[in-house]
Amino acid sequence: MTSAFIPVALGAFGLIVAFFIYQWIKKSPAGNGVEKGISDEIHLGAMVFMASEYKRLAVFCVICIVALYASLGAGTAIAFTLGALCSGTAGYIGMYTATKANVRTAVAANTKGAAEALNIAFFGGSIMGLTVAAMGLLGVGVLYGFMGDTIQGIESIEGFAMGGSSVALFSRVGGGIFTKSADVGADLVGKVEAGIPEDDPRNPAVIADNVGDNVGDVAGMGSDIFESYCGAMIASMALAASMSLASLESLGGDRSLLQFMPLLLASTGLVCSLVGILSVRMFSNKSPDVALRFGTIGSAVVFIIAAYFVITEMGASVGVWYAVVVGAIGGIIVGLVTEYYTGGAPIRKIAKDGETGPATVMISGLAIGMQSVAIPVLTIAAIIFFANLSAGLYGVGMAAVGMLATVGITMAIDAYGPIADNAGGIAEMAEMGPETREITDSLDEVGNSTAAIGKGFAISAAALAALALISAYIAKVSNGDPDFVLAINDPIVLVGMFIGGIFPFIVSSITMTAVGDAAFEMIIEVRRQFKEIPGLMEGKAKPDTARCVDIATRAALRKMILPGSLAVLAPVVIGFGLGPKALGGALTGALICCVMMALMMANAGGAWDNAKKYVEKGNFGGKGSEVHKAAVVGDTVGDPLKDTSGPAMNILINVMAIVSLVISPLLI
Repeated sequence: MTSAFIPVALGAFGLIVAFFIYQWIKKSPAGNGVEKGISDEIHLGAMVFMASEYKRLAVFCVICIVALYASLGAGTAIAFTLGALCSGTAGYIGMYTATKANVRTAVAANTKGAAEALNIAFFGGSIMGLTVAAMGLLGVGVLYGFMGDTIQGIESIEGFAMGGSSVALFSRVGGGIFTKSADVGADLVGKVEAGIPEDDPRNPAVIADNVGDNVGDVAGMGSDIFESYCGAMIASMALAASMSLASLESLGGDRSLLQFMPLLLASTGLVCSLVGILSVRMFSNKSPDVALRFGTIGSAVVFIIAAYFVITEMGASVGVWYAVVVGAIGGIIVGLVTEYYTGGAPIRKIAKDGETGPATVMISGLAIGMQSVAIPVLTIAAIIFFANLSAGLYGVGMAAVGMLATVGITMAIDAYGPIADNAGGIAEMAEMGPETREITDSLDEVGNSTAAIGKGFAISAAALAALALISAYIAKVSNGDPDFVLAINDPIVLVGMFIGGIFPFIVSSITMTAVGDAAFEMIIEVRRQFKEIPGLMEGKAKPDTARCVDIATRAALRKMILPGSLAVLAPVVIGFGLGPKALGGALTGALICCVMMALMMANAGGAWDNAKKYVEKGNFGGKGSEVHKAAVVGDTVGDPLKDTSGPAMNILINVMAIVSLVISPLLI
């Protein structure tokens, strides 16, 4: 079992590197005047929200731990606890660092130029990426080292994925509600009604909006990717544990090796991510998009080459490598397609349609969102087909591992976006001047594209991870019940499929309603302050930003409970109420609907957002024009789609799948 601690050692190394990067960022100037005060407000708001959120999460986790201990034993309960702690810690560290890097990015843009600002924003995001990868390797590696590679040990380790997924769902939904209620309120009253610029210091909702960027798009996204990353590894381990002898022989014949392979490849991916992160530093003097793209694609290419030597040297079949390659390449394709729909010709079409008002902006954005589903879904289907052809169902799990192995740099680039966005907000509020804002806007523009790519990547990764978990569920139930078959002509399976398809729509409705209700309260408060605080609109008085942060916090904490509980309890109710066949059907229906809805919502929202920014550059009348007002309406509708309801789909299907896998021994 000595080799089992390789992931633990590399995980610890990743955390050490992240710590040194943080120390380097701290040495950068944070400003001494207005900008530092603004940054402190954002940091405090984020920390208060996270503390309140984690207190409620702790209560939920304790209930789950007691239930798991009573039904499945101490091993699963311990693994769940560790998974929840690792996921929560990764999100917290990433968000804490982001709220320190934002002001330093703004100051660097003001004093040192674009290259240094890019470095600080990117390395601030890289701490999130390295922490996600390192905590996943540490947690799963420690459990694998102590619980062993037996079937019972792997079953206990499944609790780790459930713990990580549970925290991820609440963090993503809660953070999404917070950030979008503030964003919608700030935009509709500030830009459309009052006609003041984005991030204007007179707008009381601006600080809450910047806080939301961190708790939703950094901490929430980190937890989201963490659960897919760990879910893919653990699902592949579970598939190897339940593999038939014939399948085992075709892939190399060593069950222990195949169970350990996901951890080994994820460890390799962490090293390749570090190479990619360093390469961004080397190319930072060039344009930001070139540097970031080189780092992302370069680390994936290095990983593919390294994975071949790891797999073949360990004696596994080359078919496993083919599956890994398919997953890695598929992730890049989905990301590039997402980039096109949220940053290419489609956004110019939406912007032009703003000439006839907000209705045509809405129609155009919805049409583009629906169209954007086709190629990513075909890509995911191709990944599944070729991965299965290469290495069976185990290959599907390994394709997910291949896609997620370089999560260190993928998450770094995604977390870079909110840091650059915050830097622009701080520069505007601190009145650093148009030259500084031009630099932060250029970084933010690239950040919008990277965030959109990150969402497409997260959706495809979640789909593959969920499919691997569902496959592991089917394999485990089949081992206990040889007559278990999910046949589409079986009425109970069809019943399950239709029931499962309901949940994405219900959760989307709940989360969008939550954003709408909170935004309504936020808009009333912003209007009140503009009307009742003397001198606010003239810039002679300060807004009550704490009140807006409080509105968003209360709404997020109150509204995140129902969708989170629904995702965890649905498999339990269906499994024990209708049986394992109905539950298998429910997972299938939920998977298909979740993936399609997530892609449509993320891409439509991203396209509306960038269409607005395209107009703000001076096209079709620029800021303040009727086209701009129409584009802002489209952006505010798209906000909860791309940053609340859409991301919730990724975690919903993974939570349902991992809960089903964990409780499967009780259903046989």
